[in-house]
Amino acid sequence: MVRCPSCASEMKFDRKIRMFVCKTCGLSLSRFELDLLRDKKYDEYEQADIVDEYYEWWQSRKK
Repeated sequence: MVRCPSCASEMKFDRKIRMFVCKTCGLSLSRFELDLLRDKKYDEYEQADIVDEYYEWWQSRKK
């Protein structure tokens, strides 16, 4: 099972867009992006910024 790097919820693969999508926060990542995050090739601060920016954007769409 793939876990979301943002909220640790389960992610499901969406065949239409070919990305993993979090069931809770809606974060969408390709397999490559998930592998990069898992291998921590991104600087931890950069990774946190990417996830935080996406989460803010996602929440703004919900209002």
